[in-house]
Amino acid sequence: MDRSTRNETLSDRFDVSGVTVDGAAWLASAGVYPRGTLALWEERPDAPVVLPCGNVFDVVSAPAIFGRQMLDQLWDEGPGSGPVAVFRGRMLLFAGPGTAQRLPSLLDWEEWGADDRGPGRTGGIPPLLCHGNGDAVTLPAPLGAIGLHSRWLVAPDTRRPWLPGPEILLWAAVRAARTTVRISIFPPADQDAKVYDVSRRR
Repeated sequence: MDRSTRNETLSDRFDVSGVTVDGAAWLASAGVYPRGTLALWEERPDAPVVLPCGNVFDVVSAPAIFGRQMLDQLWDEGPGSGPVAVFRGRMLLFAGPGTAQRLPSLLDWEEWGADDRGPGRTGGIPPLLCHGNGDAVTLPAPLGAIGLHSRWLVAPDTRRPWLPGPEILLWAAVRAARTTVRISIFPPADQDAKVYDVSRRR
């Protein structure tokens, strides 16, 4: 198989889920052997992969429901998000390098409002797992959904995606924690059907 045929095959496979050839190249660039990662995806486009954090991106992992609320805040009221995936019941929000080190201290600082009357501003935020330098995460395959527990919600589509920093993710987490539960006689909308307009990403 020559190079042009291989690129066409990658494009055909990756476009199914929105992960473009450029997006796959960006993901692979985080690893020690990018060409090897791309070769694996060429042979097995449905294979998840473990990639290191801290150089190309950090990842903030949240429980699925709270992560969805954060994502909605980012798109409805904020600047949008970088790539986002769901893997084994966790929401993986891609962030700029250094976020994993800074975000926990910002969350601790936001507890300044806690007293005997109740929790501070971050009291409703579940523990967030911040993966940065020295950590690695397992990501869904570029091909897309392998059931509801491994898929891309906002797929990588460029070699230089915009990634939120710790302040933006802190804001989204605080806003998500403040979200009130509304009771309705109508059934909830299909959350899986929500479409995020990636053209709004900065």
